[in-house]
Amino acid sequence: MSTRTLLLSAYRSDSHAVWSDWLTRNIAGVDWRVLELPGRHFAWRIRGNPLSWLDKIGDESPDLILATSMVDLATLKGLKPHLAPVPAWYYFHENQFAYPMSRQQVRSIEPRMVQLYGALAADRLLFNSRFNCDSFLDGVDELLEMMPDGIPPGLRDRLAPRCDVLPVPVEPIPASRQRDRRLIVWNHRWEYDKGPELFAEAMIRLDEAGADFRLALLGKRAAEPPEPLRRLRRALPHRIEADGQLPDDDYRQLLGRAGIAVSTAIHEFQGISMLEATSAGARPLVPDALCYPEQYPQQYRYPAGSMTALVERLKAWLDGSMPAPCPVDAWLAASTGGRWQTRLAG
Repeated sequence: MSTRTLLLSAYRSDSHAVWSDWLTRNIAGVDWRVLELPGRHFAWRIRGNPLSWLDKIGDESPDLILATSMVDLATLKGLKPHLAPVPAWYYFHENQFAYPMSRQQVRSIEPRMVQLYGALAADRLLFNSRFNCDSFLDGVDELLEMMPDGIPPGLRDRLAPRCDVLPVPVEPIPASRQRDRRLIVWNHRWEYDKGPELFAEAMIRLDEAGADFRLALLGKRAAEPPEPLRRLRRALPHRIEADGQLPDDDYRQLLGRAGIAVSTAIHEFQGISMLEATSAGARPLVPDALCYPEQYPQQYRYPAGSMTALVERLKAWLDGSMPAPCPVDAWLAASTGGRWQTRLAG
């Protein structure tokens, strides 16, 4: 008999979409009902999703609720009393306690409280990396230290036993027959949390240092190109081989022959785009921070935020020999998919 599972995703974008699509297509023995909201208007989504679903959930009780941490699970269970006794798993693609703010954003307590209340209302808390889990629990401690009074004791100790790490299943990308060892890929969103300013400056300095390389500037960008992208177009037009968000087949082919994939992120809880590039054989070069120490040995990491270290490592790889391909099998669907299957159909 199939497990009737209500999957709630309040912000369908990037890893959220990869996750829900993979589960609903690949997990056997589960009768899925999926409710999702588009990945836009963050402040409204994280606080308003119970209203958006108020008349859509219905009165039927599923066997399990699987909700992302963008879902206001505590409020939803209060508004829909028939859901209150249903076991609920809360999946953290990210946590708002460790999410960096841009210069234009104002720090609000609301998103963190939604996730804290959701965690307390859930039976199991699942995270896509150990960094995500630890930074969430540390963030809960820090938030409670700000609370003026009425602080419940031992909150972290109540939440910690419910926690487990279960990454988003990542489908590997096959390597091409020929690899361009001098092709450097950037396959991240062109937003502040991915550190595009650092990447742009590093590429310009790498060019000034006389290195021979080419660039594939991929990933989502706004209709008005961000300044780091415009700067690269002005300074290094002769280096740019690809520039844009490619169709899926073209994207996979390009990753399959790329030599190096670079991250300059200041926020990363799993880093699916880097895992995809690495699975295809590109050598990853990532900050020594966030989720990356769980995934990549020291030789593929540079001191976070260090322009000098990033440029020097890239130049050494381009001028000399590159390290061997980095295995990331533990993060790919062949490994993580079976764990999801056991959990959800068991």
